[in-house]
Amino acid sequence: MERPTLLLADDHRIVLDGLRGLLEADFELVATAMNGRELLEKARLLQPQVIVADISMPMLNGIEAARQAQEEGLQAKWVFLTMHPDVVYVTRALEAGASAYVLKHSANDELVEAIRSALRGQIYISPQLRSDALNEMLDPNRRHVKATIELTPRQREVLQLLAEGKSAKEIANILDISPRTVETHKYKMMDDLGLKTSAQLVQYAIREGLASA
Repeated sequence: MERPTLLLADDHRIVLDGLRGLLEADFELVATAMNGRELLEKARLLQPQVIVADISMPMLNGIEAARQAQEEGLQAKWVFLTMHPDVVYVTRALEAGASAYVLKHSANDELVEAIRSALRGQIYISPQLRSDALNEMLDPNRRHVKATIELTPRQREVLQLLAEGKSAKEIANILDISPRTVETHKYKMMDDLGLKTSAQLVQYAIREGLASA
């Protein structure tokens, strides 16, 4: 029987090696990636059936990578394997099109089941998060707050790179835009969000799960 194809993404080599050992008996590992941009490039090229990714990755976080993949029409099922137990991350992941959300400390017990659930078209969330996550998604007050301020995909990309400490020139090179455009995005976000300093913008990125503290 042909095994489902799998792409793994995490910015720690030791984690990738551990996942390979856990999954290679049941799935065909087609590639690994260590940042979100590399992940997207390989997903486009290889068209895996499943992508297992961390959320906190440099260059482009896993949630933004999933969102872009969905917008491009890539058909892979997304399974997030993360240290973040916060339901904010769970809801962001599901909104971006994720099929599963598994905590890293539960990987040995849950990851294979989560992948198989995703391939069946089902949603899998680590049991200790499931009730809170679903309640949060159904909370109309939270949905209203989110709808009030919605950054564009490009703004989210710029914001993550700013939060990682990159300069406007570095961001411009990564995104193939001008430094002036980077600054325009930055100050437009600050204005829309009612923030006064770059430090406040970085803190916002961390709270929203676009970057790690």
